[in-house]
Amino acid sequence: MKETTSKEKMLKKIRKALLEKRDNPYPNLEDTPLYEEYNDHLDVLFAGQLSAVSGNFVFCEDEIQLIENLLDLTEKNNWRRIYAWETGLQSLLSKYEFPFYSTDTEFLNADVGITYCEALVARNGSVLVSNGTAAGRRLSIYPHIHIVIAYTSQLVLDLKDGFKVLKEKYPENMPSMVSNITGPSRTADIEKTLVLGAHGPKELYVFLLEN
Repeated sequence: MKETTSKEKMLKKIRKALLEKRDNPYPNLEDTPLYEEYNDHLDVLFAGQLSAVSGNFVFCEDEIQLIENLLDLTEKNNWRRIYAWETGLQSLLSKYEFPFYSTDTEFLNADVGITYCEALVARNGSVLVSNGTAAGRRLSIYPHIHIVIAYTSQLVLDLKDGFKVLKEKYPENMPSMVSNITGPSRTADIEKTLVLGAHGPKELYVFLLEN
């Protein structure tokens, strides 16, 4: 007597299942929202999600509090080479005489890169950046520390809302590089040990200002 193979057993089960008509257990699956509705403040959700992925969240009521927090961090961590390339950001820092490099002089020795962002995605605590700004590709990737200055008006719930912001901002020429930063750079490729800063900044700070 011929022995039934595993493949034949599996095919037999599939044929049987096809012959037995059953009601769809999820008739309204396509109409079901991907996530549950969120009715709380987006800044609260973003702060919690950012902290969950080892990011640092700092809320600032105004520019003065922002500069005070920046100065405190700079002194505490002995940061010396801080770079900011976006015009608006340079004006803000210069207004309060905060020291920074406005060019890429000695950039290979950079400690900190300060940038704006395109949007903050509250659902997963991530930062949407692109090379459409003067910060380009390098400033959010190369320095060991990445500091993002953002405003409450830039908070969106989901990633799809962030891409909508990009499409509205760049209707004709979408940036060639769009990156969604979720916490510090990390990898577990080497002996399955989590390493921060392997492929980019090892620390991420998001300073959120009310506007």
